Amino acid sequence: MSTDVESDANAKVRGEGKEKILELSNLNVSYGNIAAVKGLSMSVYAGEIVTLIGSNGAGKSTTLRTISGLLRPKSGEVVFKGQKINGVPGHDVVKLGICQSPEGRKIFQRMTVSENLDLGAYTRKDTAAIAEDRDRVLDLFPRLRERIDQKAGTMSGGEQQMLAVARALLGNPSLLLLDEPSMGLAPVLVDVIFETIERIREQGVTVLLVEQNALAALEIADYAYVLESGSLNLQGNAADLLNDDSVASAYLGGH
Repeated sequence: MSTDVESDANAKVRGEGKEKILELSNLNVSYGNIAAVKGLSMSVYAGEIVTLIGSNGAGKSTTLRTISGLLRPKSGEVVFKGQKINGVPGHDVVKLGICQSPEGRKIFQRMTVSENLDLGAYTRKDTAAIAEDRDRVLDLFPRLRERIDQKAGTMSGGEQQMLAVARALLGNPSLLLLDEPSMGLAPVLVDVIFETIERIREQGVTVLLVEQNALAALEIADYAYVLESGSLNLQGNAADLLNDDSVASAYLGGH
């Protein structure tokens, strides 16, 4: 574990034999005169679940929104599969292979489950592949198959979260951004969501997870970054951070 930006030696061990698909270099993002992300550098390798943890206002969601093209950084770089993408519009970021399930779900409540899923694939033209992916996500979330013609706004919070993730998967991402997927859910549904995130990774999708439930996030993640007031505070293998006294005290309610 290190408080510094990932060292070359650590990166070699962590990413050996894997493609580095996302790299943030000295990223600075502001809302007007308020700095939300300060000099953040981090990376994500193919096949990983990487989590960003930290308290409210730490800059986690801002980081995801910047990767997604919804915010423009003041300085620094976002590089996806070797291509600099800061400044690329959000809809074009989706086409490159980055899809996001946003904080608060943001589903289309007056549309059916089926229509929401269709919108997830709005940038795609590969009809046969879309149908296959649709079946795959409905296998991941059988409850959505049962409610396929139901108005999304009439479903429970857990079902709506499942739909938000499923909709993002219909964009056929190689990198899936998940922003607070457990927010407001009962513990049993939190378990279901996190088990499903592991299954999504098993299907070949790399996951960058923002989560206030640090314990659940660290239990499934390979690597973790801890943000504090917009800056990188700690980083390391998730299992190491799970057993770190300072992390336990600040984010896990003690050991």
